[in-house]
Amino acid sequence: MNIEKIKNLRDSTGLSFNEIRKALDETGGDEQRAREILNKLGAQIAAKKSARQAKEGVVVSYIHSTRKIGSMVELLCETDFVARNIEFQKLAHELAMHIAAMKPDSVENLLAQPFVRDQDTTVLELINQHVAKLGENIQVGRFEIFEI
Repeated sequence: MNIEKIKNLRDSTGLSFNEIRKALDETGGDEQRAREILNKLGAQIAAKKSARQAKEGVVVSYIHSTRKIGSMVELLCETDFVARNIEFQKLAHELAMHIAAMKPDSVENLLAQPFVRDQDTTVLELINQHVAKLGENIQVGRFEIFEI
């Protein structure tokens, strides 16, 4: 088993070594097909956790270098422990940046958009990856865009 493949999949999905190993075994070592299986698994994990209440979280802002556009996003999770987690806070910042760049008109529209830094991944898939990594329900509460 190629350690580099496992490391790449672990970094991108956050799933356990056993889940990654099973996906690689199932695909005969094909990293791309294993990633697809793991993304589906992340979505299943997120679906299980979606019924849980997300009452904690952070509000994060992003101001573009031109100082002409900015955004604020409310990203919710279940506990203050996860809200203080650096991975969760980085996700909130990435979402605020994406919102300023792509200007979605609703949360539903935002979730369906291809993520600005990785066009092969939707914003919902990005959030689902973090749900799998952090083990809690994560939801976008609301957001605002400010533009001059």
